[in-house]
Amino acid sequence: MNKNIFFMIAVLTICMLAPSTGSAEVTIGAIAPGFDLKDVNGTSHSLSQMKNSPLTMIYFFDVESRSSQEGLLSINQLVTSSKFDIKVLAITGSPRDKVSQFVKSNKLLFPALLDSGQVRSEYKARQILPVICTLGPGLKVLDIFQGGGKTTEKMLSRLAERELQRKNSVMAKAISREVTKKNPKNLDARKVTAAVSTRNGDLKAAEAECRSILSDGAEGEVQGKECLAQVYLKKGKFDDALKLALEVEKAAPERSFVHVIKGDALYAKNRKSEAKAEYEKATKKKSSAPYQEAVAYNRLGRLNDAAGKKKEAREMFDKAVTIDPYYVEVTTNKGLSFESEGKWDQALQAYRQALEIDKNDIYAVALARRAQEMLDLQKDTARSKRIDQLVKDLAARFRNQKTDAMKEDEWTSRPMVMTFIDFEEKGGIVERSGMSTVFSTELTRYLNASGRVKVVERALLDRLLGELNIGSSELADPATALKLGKILAAKLIVTGSMIHQPQSTTISFRLIDTETSDIPQTTIKQIGPTSVFDQELFQFNRDILKTVINKYPLRGYIVKSSDNEAVINLGASQGVVPGTSFDLLEETKPIEFKGKTLRSAPKVIGRLEVVRVETDLAYVKPVSKETRLTPESRIQERLVETTGR
Repeated sequence: MNKNIFFMIAVLTICMLAPSTGSAEVTIGAIAPGFDLKDVNGTSHSLSQMKNSPLTMIYFFDVESRSSQEGLLSINQLVTSSKFDIKVLAITGSPRDKVSQFVKSNKLLFPALLDSGQVRSEYKARQILPVICTLGPGLKVLDIFQGGGKTTEKMLSRLAERELQRKNSVMAKAISREVTKKNPKNLDARKVTAAVSTRNGDLKAAEAECRSILSDGAEGEVQGKECLAQVYLKKGKFDDALKLALEVEKAAPERSFVHVIKGDALYAKNRKSEAKAEYEKATKKKSSAPYQEAVAYNRLGRLNDAAGKKKEAREMFDKAVTIDPYYVEVTTNKGLSFESEGKWDQALQAYRQALEIDKNDIYAVALARRAQEMLDLQKDTARSKRIDQLVKDLAARFRNQKTDAMKEDEWTSRPMVMTFIDFEEKGGIVERSGMSTVFSTELTRYLNASGRVKVVERALLDRLLGELNIGSSELADPATALKLGKILAAKLIVTGSMIHQPQSTTISFRLIDTETSDIPQTTIKQIGPTSVFDQELFQFNRDILKTVINKYPLRGYIVKSSDNEAVINLGASQGVVPGTSFDLLEETKPIEFKGKTLRSAPKVIGRLEVVRVETDLAYVKPVSKETRLTPESRIQERLVETTGR
């Protein structure tokens, strides 16, 4: 009895005297405790250095425990891939010499840090090893795993799911295949493989994987049907998707994502209130993979935002990002919600948060640039006043139906001015709003950068539409759009629609001549899951510029000439840039036939290239030495494919 009492007192004394870290317990959702440790070479490594990493892994292990090393060596093998950009810190309490030998023999590609015990105590990684923590943006704890064996398999499966969240499909598939190689029965890993194929548009491979899961026991039947329902949804087989989803719901009432599938199918069938009810059901159930959990909140946010319920929408977006910190689409959706209320500072903040997740996201880049421009405009009071006055003048002209008078010189080109009229978005619900906004914003940037055309400033158009109280329904009227184009002195307006389908978005746009109502260009193109949006935008830009040069070539005169150089009456204000090519024209004699005068097109007698440009004039040189440069000779732009315009 006395011995037991003495032992208990001793234990209590040791516990009281032991140093306290003063840190909170490491839990999912909390910020990971910081630390500074040295590797076997004496180099210091701090967790704070990883704060800008989208995904960090802390791996506690013992060099003498094979089960402790298993997952670490699997991660090391993955690190050899250029697509695997996770930061890894391995931490151990093993002796330095043994750790050094382990690092060399296994060619460890990330630091192995030596810990005296404090960090392992904070992370509760002393008794059971390995302990693995994955950290998301801001070093927030996403997952905690303890133990080897099946736990290592579970960790790798979850890592594949996290990579899927980050849109890193290549690594998600590689990790999931690594797991299924060791355990072909792992349903989570197989579902990731199917999800990757679905996202990439390979529905044949996705369906085959889903059917394979379907035949693997009772749990496989449930998950396989849910997987297959999503494939049917992407194929546009909405009734088949609904049928399978109902079977899953009956067999496994707590599954969440099946309600998202039902909601998407109902929305596509224009049963939007029923779709919303399904999304709400999904948020009340918890059984789903990490990459699926936040989708319902995003859907509800989009529906609320479209209904004008901005506060409710942003609450849904916030919940989605809390669940999935890599959901960049939600963050830009939130920014667009602020933008629709003119809250540009909050919109910009959301876009910057999106760029922290993915600095190359074309939506976030374009929208952040636009929000910054609007904030700069608000600060520039003089420019803002000029726009306000111009808007009032244009609005008065619109109401009085007055346009600019025609110029006297019908040959010399005026600047090519274009304006974008808002595109209508239709079809099924998609992950993110604002595709038409990004489309027009980025095309405007490309076209203005070419120097060949000038696009009416978006701020001016938005304010004019507000002054005239013209909404999207009125803009759909071609007569209204044409009238607006004329008032803005735009030769061409760009308008069209976007139809969202399960596997793609069809972009349809046309250029309309505001003077003749002719349509010089119509483009219809599908943007699929593997399309690169910014590359598509650049191609649209090239196609528009080709049409402009072919249908509306710059025309002018030589006003001054010497033996090897001439000055023309066109400059940067008309869209001339260095390298622009012109044909030198010679009028042909008309032919008199049966009382009629027949005129043929001018004859091309030489080719000129612009070497220097000023605001209202440019300097050209003949491509051929034999070309004679005569004042008052007519010139006309020619399309040269190699110019990239």
